[in-house]
Amino acid sequence: MRIGMIGDIVGKIGRRQVARYLQQARKNYTLDVVIANGENASHGFGLSVSCMQELQELGVDVFTGGNHSWDKKDILPFLAFENSNVLRPHNYPQGVIGSGIYRGEIRGEPFVILNLMGHFGMPQCDNAFICAKNVVESLQQEGIINIILDFHAEATSEKRAMFMMLKGQISAIFGTHTHIGTDDLEIFSGTFGVSDIGMCGARESVIGMEVKEPIERFLTGLPNRLNVPEGNGIPSIFQMIVCEITQGKCVEAFKLKAVDNGELKKTLNADKERDKNV
Repeated sequence: MRIGMIGDIVGKIGRRQVARYLQQARKNYTLDVVIANGENASHGFGLSVSCMQELQELGVDVFTGGNHSWDKKDILPFLAFENSNVLRPHNYPQGVIGSGIYRGEIRGEPFVILNLMGHFGMPQCDNAFICAKNVVESLQQEGIINIILDFHAEATSEKRAMFMMLKGQISAIFGTHTHIGTDDLEIFSGTFGVSDIGMCGARESVIGMEVKEPIERFLTGLPNRLNVPEGNGIPSIFQMIVCEITQGKCVEAFKLKAVDNGELKKTLNADKERDKNV
């Protein structure tokens, strides 16, 4: 099976990039399932029902979330659907609406998408590492071997530790939330990992937001409203990872990237485990 994972979609300009490139990516790389982190898709904060439907029509199958999953109230009933394709981090406390687990099937082969949130700089939630171990062990007992994780976390150390803990046990772990793409694509013991896919949105920005307000925050320490750049001709970026998974193991992975409405290119291949004794 071929899985496509899009990094954080930030605002209308991010959705515009998905509209421009996703169908091309699905066709060129014969993608079976496309996952996207949608928690910033509606003007940078949350995922509204209208934006969810727009992205579904463009070819997104499953939406993962994070600390902004709750910002748009009209999406909350969709979180409550049985096996909803709109996820929120699974390690939110028991009793919180929604789930961080999606179950699907490709040509008769089951797969699971798991969404978790880190701890550093994030809202209070249950221990992501204990939650990951428990969920993965439970899925393995069911005989499910195709497991994909979106770990929405601030610290690269958390993301790396999660990857090292789960390597050989799940198919792929994608880091999201920090919006800046990293070049540490790796396949280790059959598990793909990357610290952050990178966002889809305004390129000349501060993680997708207009630059003035974030700079003022850093200069003064005072809060202010962040805004996504609007208008046509704004420098933009699209970023996505493609993983080929066979019998629960990632056998190939690479990054797709397009800048300023240019050509969609394969830019990075995942390093494969070289030392079998590591």
